[in-house]
Amino acid sequence: MTRKFGLIGYPLTHSFSRKYFTERFAEEGIDAVYNNYPISSIMAFRALQSTEDLEGINVTIPYKEQVIPYLDQVSAAVKEIGACNCIQYKEGIWTGHNTDAIGFEQSLLKHLHSSHHSALVLGTGGAAKAIWYVLRKLGIPFIKVSRTSGNDTLTYESLTDETIATHPLIINTTPLGMFPNVNEYPNIPYRAIGQGHYLYDLIYNPGVTKFLEKGAAQGATIANGEDMLVIQANESRRIWGL
Repeated sequence: MTRKFGLIGYPLTHSFSRKYFTERFAEEGIDAVYNNYPISSIMAFRALQSTEDLEGINVTIPYKEQVIPYLDQVSAAVKEIGACNCIQYKEGIWTGHNTDAIGFEQSLLKHLHSSHHSALVLGTGGAAKAIWYVLRKLGIPFIKVSRTSGNDTLTYESLTDETIATHPLIINTTPLGMFPNVNEYPNIPYRAIGQGHYLYDLIYNPGVTKFLEKGAAQGATIANGEDMLVIQANESRRIWGL
């Protein structure tokens, strides 16, 4: 019997997962399919749970937080992060996991040096939560940046050259610059970025966003989110027993 897996989110025009899993299944002779489920409301997830006979589901924007109440149990990482991007269905139990954290940590470490001692995290949505979790784990202090200020959050407008200069790791978790809106980018003082900076963008399409392009023009090290996606996808496979 063909095993069924898939991805929920909305919209899913930018999805990496379906192509990646379909190619792996074909290459390895695995009798399984991976479908996209673009649901416009998280309430539609209940119907998928009861009708689609799915063994595993990945979760993307905007449902990484909203999906949690629909699960029977969650991992310790999901409890701490507050976001879920991988679900396993086994023996009648829906279990939530977070593979974003593993993917981001392993990907980030490839270019991380001791000089990248403090970070700015752009965006405060579900994707950002896994990044905060990893930075805490690695002992890297960080400041959140959002459109509205808070106790531990700066606004984009309040960022100064000094703030940029003293935070050599800058991570974009927002969708700004994602295809098809490739000319968008976070509004930060790029002039203050230098060769000691490391800019990481969770976006993978396009491969070099305006955010990364502007950082590279200042001499910064740059990385996009494709490596993170491959790592987290393979962690999903491990959880699903593929």
